Amino acid sequence: MSAPSRRADPIAPTQTPKVHTLSNGVRVVCDPIPGLQTVALSVVAGQGARAEDAVRSGWSHLLEHMVFKGAGGRSAREIVEAIEAQGGNINAATGYERTSFQVRALAGGLDLGCAVIADLVQRPTMDEADLAKEKQVVGQEIAEAADAPDDLVFELAQTAAFEGQPLGRPILGTPQSIGTTTPTTLSAWRASLYGPKTLVVSAAGAVDEDELLRLAERDFGHGADDGAALAAPEPAIFTGGQRPVAKKLEQANLVLLLPAVGVKDDGYFALRLLAEILGGGMASRLFQEAREKRGLAYAIDAYSETYADTGVLGVFAGCAAGDAAELARVAAGEIMGMLQPVGEAELSRAKAQLKGAMFMGREGALARAEQAAGQVLLFGRTLDPAEVAAEVDAVTPGDLVTLTERILAHRRAAMAVLGPKTALKAAPAFEAALFG
Repeated sequence: MSAPSRRADPIAPTQTPKVHTLSNGVRVVCDPIPGLQTVALSVVAGQGARAEDAVRSGWSHLLEHMVFKGAGGRSAREIVEAIEAQGGNINAATGYERTSFQVRALAGGLDLGCAVIADLVQRPTMDEADLAKEKQVVGQEIAEAADAPDDLVFELAQTAAFEGQPLGRPILGTPQSIGTTTPTTLSAWRASLYGPKTLVVSAAGAVDEDELLRLAERDFGHGADDGAALAAPEPAIFTGGQRPVAKKLEQANLVLLLPAVGVKDDGYFALRLLAEILGGGMASRLFQEAREKRGLAYAIDAYSETYADTGVLGVFAGCAAGDAAELARVAAGEIMGMLQPVGEAELSRAKAQLKGAMFMGREGALARAEQAAGQVLLFGRTLDPAEVAAEVDAVTPGDLVTLTERILAHRRAAMAVLGPKTALKAAPAFEAALFG
């Protein structure tokens, strides 16, 4: 990300949290929020499903499940009871590029939360009988996702966008790939995935920096990397393609993806604004043209999904099957329309909406802790909100045109259509409207 060119006046600069590094490489971030009576702790590993090959597909997600079955001498029930007895809750999530363990607790709950997450990450039990049961649970989760049209259509589009690559495989894996795991192989995967140099311990809310550093040193400061080092992921290649699936549904579901830029690219904030103008709200171009003017869809929006080195610009819509092809052509037309400079009022509104979404989203303690950890993993530091606002405000109409040209220059799209057979014409209609 480039240096900000000017500061957004409404966003006052704040004291940026310091990043501390323990002797074994674990990084620690403390973000006190005055007036809060609760604390959020997020321990984030900078590895996830993107680190997997085809054989290990889904192992990171299965591992995240398994550590909760027992760790550090506590059973699965004792883990959650210990946290809940102090008024807190515990959760975890696996993504393509990171895995996160989170505790929300009342002020004073940081000690226990830190100890419990350290046990999950470093000392899980890995019982064979528990693993067999958890494979069944994840298998049900995979089946549930396949039965949900609005989940399946996104998975189909992701597969088309990055076919044959980690980003193109579902985070959940397949019953076959997770079925090969054993306690031994999953333990080895844990050692590689959650090594100290990949970890960030981040806390926000009612937290004292000295206390957090003491607890982080106590619970995370003594382990060393004891697993095989994971190779850096190969650069992602947007392959594109069509994934039409005929299914008896009441309406068609469409996901249309184009190759875009990653978080570290200078065009990142232009991408966010491009998606906002296209389909970020009720005043957006797609909503007004496709729904309000033409009545082609009840739900339609545009979004960006970004990773360290790549990203996508996406459109999602639900519509009547007979309207799907026309809706796809309308979406293509609105994207092509971004080759012309936007007006100052439209760009100003998009900037206000984007900053509002970003800053409202970070007003919760857990969101703050997670965001800080993600920034440290990507940039090695945390970003001041005023700096982020300045980056947004610096985007010009010309930047949006340039980014749109970059996106369309690839002449590739990934299209997933799920619904009645009539709707499947939407994918070739979108591609033809964009590229001829």
